[in-house]
Amino acid sequence: MKSRFLVGAAMLAGIAFTLGGAAAAQQLGQRMQLFEKLRLHAQERQSKPADDPNTTPITAPGDYRFSFVHDGITREYLVHVPASYRTGRAMPMLLALHGGGGDADFQADDSRYKLIGKSEQAGFIAVFPNGYSRWPSGVMATWNAGACCAAAQKNNVDDVGFIREVIVRVERQASIDARRIFATGMSNGAMMSWRIACELPEIRAIAPIAGTDNTATCHPAHPVPVIEFHARDDDHVLFNGGYGSKSLARAEFASVPASQAKWVGIDKAQPQTKPVLTVAGARCDLHVAKPGGAPVELCVTDSGGHSWPGGGTQQGHKQPSMAISANDLMWQFFSSL
Repeated sequence: MKSRFLVGAAMLAGIAFTLGGAAAAQQLGQRMQLFEKLRLHAQERQSKPADDPNTTPITAPGDYRFSFVHDGITREYLVHVPASYRTGRAMPMLLALHGGGGDADFQADDSRYKLIGKSEQAGFIAVFPNGYSRWPSGVMATWNAGACCAAAQKNNVDDVGFIREVIVRVERQASIDARRIFATGMSNGAMMSWRIACELPEIRAIAPIAGTDNTATCHPAHPVPVIEFHARDDDHVLFNGGYGSKSLARAEFASVPASQAKWVGIDKAQPQTKPVLTVAGARCDLHVAKPGGAPVELCVTDSGGHSWPGGGTQQGHKQPSMAISANDLMWQFFSSL
């Protein structure tokens, strides 16, 4: 089976070379390598314990896998409960949304994003919902984040309703502080975090990473604090808007400055910024909240491309920036609210 796959990949690469030159062949070869990695990842997922379809109470620390049918589609979410958890003592919840073409297991992998480790260190329950996938294994999933992405957006999948139901279910299953439900995400997942900030009043604050706000309209029920992370050399979601050379979604993404300006208005924050962190290779600037508003912060790294600052080296081909830790800074921001 594997040899036939490789032969097919070689034939397609040859056709691409003939029609589009070496660059097209190289790009196709990279995509076929990605497909093979995803195939192996799907096999790994199938070896994991089966999902629990019930809202079974979570009474002890550990990792849990659940699924339920929403809008006619079976959807999945993972829950990590840290060792410090005690039933009856409410903990914050962090929703962590994977990037487009990823899945919940990918986002929960500490060699990539280190969120499990941060959950243990800071004492919050980490929840990893799985986006919409056309495959039973749940791989290559995407989110309907507005102008992006892929099948989830094209099929108008109700991802907002799905995430709302995940929140409701986890609140029934574990002791959650309803006033401290936060969201973060990578790329397409970051874009989805902007959308649920617009539409879900349960969300207290968000920390989008490498993904801008591409919602057409946004009318949150209350001001939602934002800390955004982006690399200047992101080659998927360009800092100044549009899509980069490595982007698989051909959407004209909003720019980082446009997303910041939009939320400064929504959150009634000061239009001018003040620097709150300056280190070699990165800086963070804050729009302070006006009375009745919410703060909006932007952390920019000089390098790292389309990756999670301070994360592991297994995210892709490019080394993430180690100038800052997105996990540390987002949790510091959330804890200050």
